[in-house]
This record gives sequence, structure tokens and C-alpha cells, in this order.
Amino acid sequence: MRKENSRVVAARIIARWMEKGEFPDRQLADVKQDRGFITELVYGVVRRKLTLEYIEQKFVHRRPENLILAALHVGVYQLCFMDNVEEFAAINESVGVIKASRHRDAARAAGMVNAVLRNVQDEKEAILKNLERQDDDIRTSHPEPLVYRWRKQYGERDTRRLCEWNNIPPETIIRVETTKVTPSNFMKELELAGIDAKPHPFQCLETFITLPRGVPVFKVPGYDQGWFTVQDPATSASVELLDPMPGESILDACAAPGGKTAMIAGMMEGEGELVAMDVHDDRLETLRDTVKRTGWNFIEIVKGDAGRGFPASGKTFDAVLLDVPCMNTGVLRRRADARWRFTRDRIEMLKKTQWKILTAMSKSVKPGGRLVYSTCSLEQEENEELVSRWVRENKDWRLAKAKRLFPPKSGTDGAYAALLVRARD
Repeated sequence: MRKENSRVVAARIIARWMEKGEFPDRQLADVKQDRGFITELVYGVVRRKLTLEYIEQKFVHRRPENLILAALHVGVYQLCFMDNVEEFAAINESVGVIKASRHRDAARAAGMVNAVLRNVQDEKEAILKNLERQDDDIRTSHPEPLVYRWRKQYGERDTRRLCEWNNIPPETIIRVETTKVTPSNFMKELELAGIDAKPHPFQCLETFITLPRGVPVFKVPGYDQGWFTVQDPATSASVELLDPMPGESILDACAAPGGKTAMIAGMMEGEGELVAMDVHDDRLETLRDTVKRTGWNFIEIVKGDAGRGFPASGKTFDAVLLDVPCMNTGVLRRRADARWRFTRDRIEMLKKTQWKILTAMSKSVKPGGRLVYSTCSLEQEENEELVSRWVRENKDWRLAKAKRLFPPKSGTDGAYAALLVRARD
């Protein structure tokens, strides 16, 4: 079978994202060959979109069609932001994207792409020096309204650190399931397998381990035995606030992909009632795979819309974990395209959804029970402001504790979690 040009594959994924909004991660799931290189290209271009457009505007005076623009982005990204590719290959193979297409005027388009890339190659040093003088939105490729609001909330210095953090390709981090293997024994198994992994420094916890780049998760020792789940240390904040205990009844109301569910199961030591719920079939399938692999047979998986409450009317739990849909501004490192979905209107829409879910699921908590509301957002409207307003309007609830993780300081994804306690009758 003939191997397809990796730049062609990357450019097609980027073009579909620009044209139809197809999520890059879902398209990348089907890539088998040169997966690491293609992933780096796609996510790199998506992250650096605004910067790439700024560089290219000097040489391109009218926006070309999506595939041509994608080819340009792929070439310019390699020339300016990748150190591990030969410049001649970056140019020639990016031009090859156009030649491989069925564009009605492929020769002219290929010539234009070639000319732009050679100009960028010749002026690369001046281009990069000029970029350093630009405002943070251009220099770090973030929407200007998002940078503006972060400056008001976090200040100039921390905003700059956050923007720069978001452009660092993320590591793969795994959480060791300590009921199945000790962290020290797991590290020994990794060493025997030739995997140079490092403990993640977050809060001195030994249960989170950073894998070296390029190691497929399914080849890590203990994958089939459920020794670990893939999850950032930030995910532990909400579960630790929930503090599940053996013998309790617990609901993880927005459970997919299942990392937090597995963490809860471990803290419960497999004893009690643990229900994992999600609404979308594809996410439920991922949840089932996680539960099956980790071997927690006592977990019950339920399909349900958290905005409408638990499907079994009248059913209540000792504790509910509520990881609500949000703007994802704490995980822009991992979800490269999420920064381009930021709008004020979208925040307002999400706030209504979050309020609806919180209100509906609060009815599934027993008197004296607890609920943890969590997001992977850094926006106060979705976090502190929403929780404070909800507690004021629901007098039988109180805010007991809250935690926020700011990526450049925590070294993790961004997260917010609030522990709410229901009054006893």
C-alpha cells in the first residue's frame, strides 16, 4: 500500500477544520501512519493560526481557498516553529499538497505557495524578531478578547505566562491505580520496558507519571490490567474534594471518558454503589472501555442527560460529581482548537447549561450529602460567580470549599472545583 504524504494528510485535516469545523482530534483518530508527526503539524498549526496569518499577510494579499491556506500554514509552521525538519522538505512537501490536490489551477497555486514559503525562509530571522515585538494575542496566537479578559483577571505577567504555556505541546500523563500496583513497582516495570518516565511534581503526589513523547499508551506495561488511566493531575482536585468513601453511593454525572470514575472507584476500594452517567453514545462507548480495562465491575453505567436530572426519579446519592461542559480555557494546551471557539455569547450559553445541570443534579443528593461542581475553565463567570450566585438562591446548600488550578503555577491543566454541602432535614 502506497504511503500518503504526511503533509498532505495534515493539510486536509486542517482544511476540513477551517471549512466545516470538524474537530482535529476526531480526524486524527483515523491516522495510522506518521501519526506523531502529523499530530504535531495539525495541532501546531491550529494553535499558531493567528500568528501564521500575521506572518503570511506580508506575502499574500487575499485569503486563498482553504486547502491552499492549509498548505501555506503547514509550510510556514515548519519553517518558523519546528526545529526537527529540513527546510527544503518543509517547502517541497508543502507545495506537494497542492500538486496532490485536484485544484482547478494547481500549477498557479503551487507556484504561489512555493514563492511565499521561500520568502519566509529567506526572511525567517527578521520575521521571528518582529513577532517578539507584537502584542500577546499575535505573538502567542490567542483571540484578543480572551487575552484582554485574562489581563483584567490575572494581570499582564501571568497572562503572558498562560498564553505561552498554552503553546507548549502537552505531555501524556497517567495516574497509577494504587489498589492494583504501587507507584514504585510501576516505575520499575516502566524501566524494564525501556520507558524513561518521570513522576509528575504536582503536590508531591507519586501517582501521576509523565510519559516520554512518542510512547503509545497501549504499549505501557499494565495497560490491559488496568494499572493506570490517562489523566492530568488537575482531574484529582474535584475527586479529592468529593472524598468518596467505601460503602457510599456515588454518582459521576458527566463521567466520560472515565478517568475520574476510575479514581473514585479506587478510593471506594470497590465497595458501595458507583454510577457513571453520560448522555452521548460515543462518549458512553469510551466510558465503557475505560471501566472494562480498569476492571471495576461494581460500576454501573447509565445513559442520561444531566440537565434533566438522574433518569431514575427520586433516586439520591451520598455524593455527586458534576464535571460540567465549559469553555475549556484551562486546557487550551490539550484542546488546541478550543481557543478559537471563545465568544462572549458562548459563555452566556454555557452558563445557562451549567446552571441547569447544577440545579437538576442537586436533587439527586441526599440531605446532608455533598456535590462537587467542577470545570476545566479559567473564567470566573463559569466558576466562582456561578457557584456563589447558585448557593445564594438555594438556601439549603452551602459552599464548603473550593479550589482553582492556574496552569503556569500548578504545572497542570487549569481547573476549578467547588464542594457544596446540602443541609440535613
